Amino acid sequence: MNSEQHVTFESKIYKKHMKILVTGGLGFIGSHTVVELQHEGYDVVIIDNLSNSSIEVLDGITTITGKKPLFEKLDLKVKPDVQDFFKRHNDIVGVIHFAANKAVGESVAEPLMYYENNIATLVYLLQELKGLSKKNFIFSSSCTVYGQADELPITENAPVKPAESPYGNTKQIGEEIIRDTCRVNGDIKAIALRYFNPIGAHDSTEIGELPIGVPQNLVPFITQTAIGMREQLSVFGGDYPTSDGTCVRDYIHVVDLAKAHVIALQRLLDVKNDSNFEFFNLGTGTGSTVLEAVQSFERVSGTSLNYKIVDRREGDVIAAYAETSKANNVLGWKTELTLDDAMDSAWKWEQKIRTK
Repeated sequence: MNSEQHVTFESKIYKKHMKILVTGGLGFIGSHTVVELQHEGYDVVIIDNLSNSSIEVLDGITTITGKKPLFEKLDLKVKPDVQDFFKRHNDIVGVIHFAANKAVGESVAEPLMYYENNIATLVYLLQELKGLSKKNFIFSSSCTVYGQADELPITENAPVKPAESPYGNTKQIGEEIIRDTCRVNGDIKAIALRYFNPIGAHDSTEIGELPIGVPQNLVPFITQTAIGMREQLSVFGGDYPTSDGTCVRDYIHVVDLAKAHVIALQRLLDVKNDSNFEFFNLGTGTGSTVLEAVQSFERVSGTSLNYKIVDRREGDVIAAYAETSKANNVLGWKTELTLDDAMDSAWKWEQKIRTK
């Protein structure tokens, strides 16, 4: 064993005694983050109410890592159940909070559902975090906090403008709640990760994006259309002031994104944070139009996609892509995988789950 391997081995032994809670840990981003945490040697306990995920994801995580994480089916909206959980798991040293509703269009139609699920659950978690000896919190935030940005790429210094949707508003409010909590509880340390558009799947094809019902996100709708589950992909808006008239987004591979959560957690555990509330943009730094995403999929899959440009969708911003210098230089993270990599993995995942 060389010195580098020895350090890695010692580090994993050290982390083995660290229990990390991942809420929404059987969801898309959550499950990939659990994999990366376990690869690093952390002990993971997952909370998920299975409202937009499947218990089978637990098997996928176990197959990839060789270790089955603890799992509790629990609805974070039920405060007594949250309190009971933390009484039984008072040795948690870090919480990564994903559990939330996350579809822009749905939030416009069902705002109260989004405010209850995304805000009340965060408050309940933070109330219990105060009672732990280690108070480290990673929040799944979003570039939607910037609203319709004035300048591109979007930096962390961009103003947080009125949200374009109730979903975006819950992320703004969520960050405000965390900031206020950290201000009066100096021993709570938190990082909000504002990410752009996560896509793709694990290269093992054991886990990936698995929406319940009609997909709310672009890529699973693309792959379901290509495989024949959906008749046609609707591209919302073809008259935006962009290169081809469709919205511009920063598509980031979910595995790159998952690794950022582990790095952010380690930053807090190592007390390397500059303040007890920090926030970082997570993206590739490159904007791609919806049609460029479609073309990427067609390129890697060899499949011609049936799509139609339809009216704009309420709540959508014209363009959003990240300025990533802060994440690269301060957090010490950067993306490694491409749009084509993500589309290829998403297509392989779709093909696998449809042949089960």
